[in-house]
Amino acid sequence: MLVIAVLSQVLFTENETLRLFKLFFLVVLTSSATVLKAQTATITGVVFDENQTPLPNVNIASKNQGTFSDVNGFYILEIIADQETTITFSHLGNERLILKDLILNTNENYEFNPVLKNEAILIAEVVVTPVGSRYAEGITTISSDIVRNIPGPNSGVENILKLLPGVSSNNELSTQYMVRGGNFDENLVYVNDIEIYRPFLIRSGQQEGLSFINSDMVGNLQFSAGGFQAKYGDKLSSVLDITYKTPVSFGLKINATRLGTSTTLESVSKNKKLSSLTSIRSRDNSLLVNSQNTNGNYDPSFFDIQQFTTYIFSNKFRISYLGNISINNYRNQPFTRQTNFGTLNDIKTLTVYYSGSEKNQYRTNLNALKAEYQLNDKTTLKLISSLYFNREQEYSDVISQYRLSELNAGLEDDILGEPTPINGLATQYNRARNDLDAKIFNLEHKGIHTKDGKAISWGLKYEHTDIRDQIRESEFLDSLGYMVRPPNSGYNRNEPETPFEAPLVPYEGIFARNSVNTNRLSGFAQYSHRTQWNDHNIYYNIGARASHWVVNGKNLKSSGHTIFSPRAQFSIKPNWKKDMLFRLSGGVYQQPPLYRELRDNNGIVHPEAEAQKSYHIVYGNQYSFKLWQRPFTLIGEAYWKKMTHVNPYTLEDVRIRYAALNNAKAYAYGAELRLNGAFVPGTESWFSLGFLKTEENINDRGYISRPTDQRLKVGILFQDYMPEVPDLKMYLNLVYNTGLPGGSPSYTDPYLYQNRLRDYKRADLGISYIFVGANKSNDKNAFLRVFKDLSGGFEIFNLFNNQNSITNTWVRDLLNEQQFAVPNFMTGRILNIKIEMRF
Repeated sequence: MLVIAVLSQVLFTENETLRLFKLFFLVVLTSSATVLKAQTATITGVVFDENQTPLPNVNIASKNQGTFSDVNGFYILEIIADQETTITFSHLGNERLILKDLILNTNENYEFNPVLKNEAILIAEVVVTPVGSRYAEGITTISSDIVRNIPGPNSGVENILKLLPGVSSNNELSTQYMVRGGNFDENLVYVNDIEIYRPFLIRSGQQEGLSFINSDMVGNLQFSAGGFQAKYGDKLSSVLDITYKTPVSFGLKINATRLGTSTTLESVSKNKKLSSLTSIRSRDNSLLVNSQNTNGNYDPSFFDIQQFTTYIFSNKFRISYLGNISINNYRNQPFTRQTNFGTLNDIKTLTVYYSGSEKNQYRTNLNALKAEYQLNDKTTLKLISSLYFNREQEYSDVISQYRLSELNAGLEDDILGEPTPINGLATQYNRARNDLDAKIFNLEHKGIHTKDGKAISWGLKYEHTDIRDQIRESEFLDSLGYMVRPPNSGYNRNEPETPFEAPLVPYEGIFARNSVNTNRLSGFAQYSHRTQWNDHNIYYNIGARASHWVVNGKNLKSSGHTIFSPRAQFSIKPNWKKDMLFRLSGGVYQQPPLYRELRDNNGIVHPEAEAQKSYHIVYGNQYSFKLWQRPFTLIGEAYWKKMTHVNPYTLEDVRIRYAALNNAKAYAYGAELRLNGAFVPGTESWFSLGFLKTEENINDRGYISRPTDQRLKVGILFQDYMPEVPDLKMYLNLVYNTGLPGGSPSYTDPYLYQNRLRDYKRADLGISYIFVGANKSNDKNAFLRVFKDLSGGFEIFNLFNNQNSITNTWVRDLLNEQQFAVPNFMTGRILNIKIEMRF
């Protein structure tokens, strides 16, 4: 293993930042005039005959390129991206097959496995338009190259998703995201048909570490923000379907930044039957955490190893293995914090002095096997098994003394004066000893039968979860010598006249030990058909899911539940001159509770908790067109959700605590637009705009905003390069979100606290230079000849140094019992250095 660490520290003055902005805008204004070098994409696959036997020596040719399949039928062809290309497959004794009007994005890898019929008489044509089958089902496909290049503190798949109109997150330290009013627990994630789970106890983004999804291993990415098919599981909001790539040759890729390193090895046997993809990653979030307004000694270290191996036994049978080991250690020893908040006429400051430390550890392990058997050219069967282990520890002892003060401001000279104490000192002691062990076992069968544009899919899955949880948390508040008891504790105080002799109890405490088992059997069946009606292309899908599960455990009464969820999608592509596609989808989406949704705020498990239910209706329109002789797509969607049996929750950073009572109902509606295309030739950029409103009604008290009520979302992804220096590239992502609800203090009525956080505004900029790449080699330099790809550059996170907040800390004025919402600010402007090489 080769590990490269690049460490540097650069501080920007205001003048230096201004110069950087000028340079940046100069690059943007001058870079899109001409194109000096064509950008490329790759099409690859295996050519078969009608007996599913690989065909060698097949001639694969486009207008300017050509190649032949090898002895195993394998081929790889590089074509020009972002323009229509026709590819012809020809072989003596077989029909010629034409892949017509194919448009691929820059650096996209497209897999196409053609079957050539015998006795060539006619020419068969396969037409792939900018719309194509990928969009008829309401799925968004994103190039894996964009995933790897777009800058961000958590660069990767989730970083790209947050730029889509229906996806939002106000926390750059976290890879979790909210979709159309749902929370973090409502999103399905699959990697090669294997469902991925997250740790349970993580309460803040800075504890998270590495996402399971390794962007260096991603081959294909598909995402649906709602109205998805029955073949996907039982969640309320979205599905992310990742396919890891299968290596076609040996390769070694190394990435190094100030935040961590990753090494990815691609290998393949000579007969192309065995291929392996192995990646080792390490990450240290100190650079990000130290930019916040809490000073301390931080040691956040994260490490994982991931492997994806495939062995092809024959043309009909293959088996693959996906394994992952992740070790996340988060150690925090805070020292001081000072936060200014309020208005210009009423500026306050919170000063906190800490003692103690926080130690959290999360260890996860996943092992999964998938066997795939092609019964014939129409039927494919899969058997998938996975075992997920998770062990989490959350230990902390932190004593904090805080002072809430008014800040005298000299407005004439814009100089802030000294803090003036208003209510003296208070002491807060937080203690946690939380342990959780989780084992989740899955065994699943899937199948699909296709014939003449029709497809029948089915699946059956058994899931067993075993959770052992011990939660012990307490918070004590002390003000000037007396302990603050929780409200409604039954004790009246009249100090100092009357001595207070009741026992000391925490202001907020949770003490519980749970052992919970869940056995769940679920299945789905769906039918889809592609056909024509009066020269209009029609696609429809009808399916349903059913699930039955039983919850039991130590000192728990066993409880069983059954749900049924019908779903449907319909798409029509009219035979118009304009390339238009219309979609309508919806159905019933239900989410059986996992362990965290069964546990209430006091740590008590409710096995009788029901599945949350949501009725979806999604209408979409897609218009593909050419502008400046380049492909563009305008996608619009409107959606409506009605939710029943809702499980209310509170959201603090990324920590979700449920009521586990199903005592609410809710709704969500919104509209989205996304314009996607080659604004600059050879690149892909997009502009997203989304509006959302979601509210809930708890115990029929009336509707209030849900914790995820993100009203307005704007996301921009922009790529560019300099025409005179095309190897100098720029990547920019901009996000604007209106503020989320700010939450409410403990023991208070959320209906009385409907304030919102400040708007979230963020810009991340990346500049890179390609020294060696697909279109550029340097044979004259002996050092550069050893690289297949070599690039380097820098990234600036939070370019404009905006003060964004994700949650509020509620501070008590202990003299008059008033509480103040103090914003917890996120990271500031940070410089990151990045080097990427491939051998």
